[in-house]
Amino acid sequence: MDHHDDHALLRAPIEISPKSKEPLYRQLRRALEHQILSGAYSPDVALPSSRDLSHELGLSRNTVNAAIQELVATGLIEARPRSGHFVNSKLLADATADSDGTRRLNAPIDWEKKIRPVRDVHLPEITKTKNWQTYPYPFVAGQVDPEEFPRLAWAKALRTAMEPEHLQFSVRDAIDEDDPLLVKLLCQRVLPSRGIHVDAENVLVTAGSQQGLDLLAQLLVGPDTTVGVEDPGYVDAKHAFARVGGQLFPLKVDSRGMIPPPNRLDLIYVTPSHHSPTNVTLDSSRRTQLLAHMRDSDSLIIEDDYDSEFRYRGKPTPALKALPSSEHVIYLGSFSKFLAPGLRLGYIVAEPELIRRMRRHRRYSIRHVPGHTQRAMALLIESGQYHRTISRRRTQLRKKWETLTSALEKHLPWTVPFPAGGVSVWIEAPAHLDARILAAECLRRGVVIERGDPFFLSPGSHRNNFRLGFAAIDLEAIEPGVRILAEVIDSVLGDR
Repeated sequence: MDHHDDHALLRAPIEISPKSKEPLYRQLRRALEHQILSGAYSPDVALPSSRDLSHELGLSRNTVNAAIQELVATGLIEARPRSGHFVNSKLLADATADSDGTRRLNAPIDWEKKIRPVRDVHLPEITKTKNWQTYPYPFVAGQVDPEEFPRLAWAKALRTAMEPEHLQFSVRDAIDEDDPLLVKLLCQRVLPSRGIHVDAENVLVTAGSQQGLDLLAQLLVGPDTTVGVEDPGYVDAKHAFARVGGQLFPLKVDSRGMIPPPNRLDLIYVTPSHHSPTNVTLDSSRRTQLLAHMRDSDSLIIEDDYDSEFRYRGKPTPALKALPSSEHVIYLGSFSKFLAPGLRLGYIVAEPELIRRMRRHRRYSIRHVPGHTQRAMALLIESGQYHRTISRRRTQLRKKWETLTSALEKHLPWTVPFPAGGVSVWIEAPAHLDARILAAECLRRGVVIERGDPFFLSPGSHRNNFRLGFAAIDLEAIEPGVRILAEVIDSVLGDR
């Protein structure tokens, strides 16, 4: 295929009408001009010759040449000796043409005037190493090893979801409904393992827990709403509440989990199973305190149960939503954390009235989560592969957890308290170690770690914390990665 054939694949057909009052060459010039301005021609490749265009369009060479010469006169194309005509890329970059061929410079759009201002929340953000896969020792959180994804079972579920009995639910526009099979299986096979027993009217399927947080923030939080957040805590939850005007109040976290607030708050966000980011579990007495606070103050609790499946010591604690008198608890769950974050599939469990309101609100943003994905997940659960995947992933992660904790005990110059579960380890270093410097130096040695200061509402005074995720790193890379980490720590501390 020659270069002109390449152009033919990109440009729309040129329509020339002999019945039009406009001369043929002007019609052709206008059509070519439109194609040039819409990017159909590469500036590096010659335009079709007058002979080729004449043959393609059934026009005389004189007609075609007249159109080309007018384009040369406007400056949109230029003639190059012995090479043909080319798009004038410089002119094209800063000019467009009116219908009569007159050039005019593009006025830059003032997007500051066009876009409504978003509330500037002045909160820290997590900066991820985007190409973490290219580093030999990626201790990243929130990611999984792609090789551990059940791709054959998922591919089978996706294919089955296209079979006649399931096709309607995979391809329909459900407006604001969720897949009835997925909701049924959530109620029957997933939520009971967390001690939660509810009906379909209590469940909403979301595009990941982050969309769930956004829906809740939009419906429950405003400028006068007081929101208690764990400190340190999940950064994107704080942003979701602050962007709609919520007044954030930090609630300290220690070895027993979040310390309940002494005063009334409208809303409390908590990660009780494995606190984000330290992974400590909220103990039973504080759970009781928190629920009592909720009842006495008529406040709401958002329980983010993002990775309760992964516990390696002892038995999992029941969800707050599973305890008596938990009507005010709104439960967030996710399929993304243990299967793959790219699936973006989660769910909310709450009282029916709130679910109805969220369903209607969701309708005008995404309508519903893609039906094909919902039905495939339902089939994965129904087949038993969902729970087999959890079991296999838990076994794999336990090995990584044991390897990481053992390596840290061996190589780190101070003692680290290890939580009973989760997919990362939170490390509080001596106060004089700056984890920002540590992370940068580690990256130069091929070790990816996550700074801890952005998890705090006041990051400036908490620069000695960092996090090591172990879900995505190869088992064999953990010990040598920790050894390098320890060497960098010695170097950073020695330089102070």
